[in-house]
Amino acid sequence: MKKYSKRAISLTMLALAAVLLLSACGSGNTAQTTDSVTNGQQPASLQSENSKASVELENMGVKMIFPEAPKRAVTLNQHATEVMLALGLESSMVGTAYLDDQILPEYKAQYEKIPVLAKQYPSKEVFMAAAPDFAYAGWKSAFNDKNLGSREELAEQGVATYVQESSNKPGPTLEDVYLDILNIGRIFRVEDRADKLVGDIRKQVQSIQTQIGTVEKAPKVFVYDSGEDKPFTAANNYLTSLIKSVKAKNIFGDVNKSFAEVSWEEVVSRNPDVIVILDYGDTSLEDKEKLLLSKPALAGVEAIKNKRFIVLPLSAAAEGIRAPIALRTLAAGLYPDKVK
Repeated sequence: MKKYSKRAISLTMLALAAVLLLSACGSGNTAQTTDSVTNGQQPASLQSENSKASVELENMGVKMIFPEAPKRAVTLNQHATEVMLALGLESSMVGTAYLDDQILPEYKAQYEKIPVLAKQYPSKEVFMAAAPDFAYAGWKSAFNDKNLGSREELAEQGVATYVQESSNKPGPTLEDVYLDILNIGRIFRVEDRADKLVGDIRKQVQSIQTQIGTVEKAPKVFVYDSGEDKPFTAANNYLTSLIKSVKAKNIFGDVNKSFAEVSWEEVVSRNPDVIVILDYGDTSLEDKEKLLLSKPALAGVEAIKNKRFIVLPLSAAAEGIRAPIALRTLAAGLYPDKVK
């Protein structure tokens, strides 16, 4: 057996140490990441990786994967548009369409930077000309053959889609609206903004409910949308949840439809204390009030006798960011001595 000098052994050990050091350097990032996550602190490199990670979620029964945040979004319906603007995503938008009302003043400057594709739903040609990679609709009717085509067809053309689920399910609540906002935050990798927005809305809702305080007997509310011979009213929908949130009761909340045509006789029978008039469309607010006051059959209804009307813009009744506006409007009309 050969004998090695002390110098040779030393050199060998130095070389081995160098190899081990290089190996440690190569695997050090993984070890640091594990430790950092365990301690609840994510290094910048990991945060960057997370922002690029695919987002998976289910929307209206459709399983979706977003490998990256959309860069060319088009919004369809006002409440979808205002969610995007409230999340500061106007730079990711290449088009918008279908307003029910004026955009909220705080988002007007952002909105004016975005091309308006149509007064209502754009044609398929106009929509595709904007080269979108994402379409966000308030109502599922946006994605049918009459309008932009099915979600499956759009996916084949490289356009991912999201439908405001809270606008398209029976009896949606504020929690359902919050989930939609949080989902959009995830899709666009702005979760912190979405969390803050939902938190701000929650605080405003809580403040209004605190002002209302204890209500011994829930006021009965009739929502008048439209109709002369037969009234069209809100039933098992978001408005009923909003009314419940201000400790009142929708007299037609038990009807298993989103909106329903009822009879004036049923309105009389249920005798509302207050009538909420939805302000939108071609029929003016004045004409709606005049019709209600001129109906002989309604003369004995408490709301008519006391002329207790609450005017609510349709935009405030949509499942978006306007819940505090809707709730304050309702609460001020129901409890004028408590909420201003």
